Amino acid sequence: MLAHLFVERRTIKKCVEFLSQIKTTCYEQILAVYEKEKKKPKRKKKLIIFVCDKFANYKNAFNKLFCFVAKLRFGVPIKSKRNGLKHNNNHIERYNQDIKDRIKTMRGFFSYRRAAYFLNLKHIIHNFVNPHMRLKGKTPAEVAEVDLKLGRNKLLKLIKYRAKMYITKR
Repeated sequence: MLAHLFVERRTIKKCVEFLSQIKTTCYEQILAVYEKEKKKPKRKKKLIIFVCDKFANYKNAFNKLFCFVAKLRFGVPIKSKRNGLKHNNNHIERYNQDIKDRIKTMRGFFSYRRAAYFLNLKHIIHNFVNPHMRLKGKTPAEVAEVDLKLGRNKLLKLIKYRAKMYITKR
């Protein structure tokens, strides 16, 4: 999971803000792939692929931030695998449903700041704590070779790691 944003409405401004988080995190890697592929004919380029549903603001935001260096699979239906398409957005739809389920049981966040705290924690747990079956029992951070030497109690170690960083910055 590269980015998250809790919004009331998916405006073009919010879609750009969301994709800007990805750009901040991964743009160097996206550019590296683009540089490697740019001399190839258009049909043979293997650029990073973004996948989204038919919501036009995502397409507009993508074109504003990534149009030359990555590809967009726009209008991908949820049942795309069944229809023979290679890419789908099922993982994102599942993640969004998890958030909705959590909001219902918590009876709302009561403020966008609280929602942001929750999403940041969920983001950290997803990437650093919970192993994924599809990644053969590893976390996304482990697969990306981000080694923070967390050991068994990963969440507690992450909290201590962050607290130590916070204290040294002061």
